[in-house]
Amino acid sequence: MSRFDITMTNIAVRRLIETTENPRHRYLLHAYDRHRSLEMAGRWKEIFDPEMTVEHPVYHFNVFGINTVLDGAEAVQALYSEWARTDQGIFYTDDEKLAVGDNMICSTATIYQQTPGTILAQSGVDIDPQATYLVKNVEHMIWPYDDQGRLIGEDVWEIDESKRELVKLDPSEVLTGERSGQLLAPLIKPLPPRPF
Repeated sequence: MSRFDITMTNIAVRRLIETTENPRHRYLLHAYDRHRSLEMAGRWKEIFDPEMTVEHPVYHFNVFGINTVLDGAEAVQALYSEWARTDQGIFYTDDEKLAVGDNMICSTATIYQQTPGTILAQSGVDIDPQATYLVKNVEHMIWPYDDQGRLIGEDVWEIDESKRELVKLDPSEVLTGERSGQLLAPLIKPLPPRPF
């Protein structure tokens, strides 16, 4: 049995939903939970429903020594498509702390992203290219939302590269996108009606 459970990745979000009374904030948390679950389930195309995401999202990433901007839906969709193809859309979290405001959600967590050794080897990391790893690091994220509660983009950065680790997975622990989708399906709910 795996030491990682994809169904628990968003547990901090779900707990905050339970204790959040502000209707707008609860809605944003539901959207955040749905987005992340769809991404991990390989159902990333649903993220771009006009009810969930603006027409021209912009993502900023400063992780793994790469500082890049994905400007527009086509660029962001290309990333999600690649992650789905390579099963890199599988994420786990530890100790996630969240804050929600009228137009943003902020998160700090230890993130584990499943990554094939072949991809890590291409970036010059000395590992077994036949294995699959979890890239573990501590990240801050800010997700801004518009007045309609639609995602504007993501700002994601690794706060301390010295804390990055590679966790080699036993083959029995490697999760496929298809299996992740099956496990997450019961947790993926439609968005509630907008309360604003």
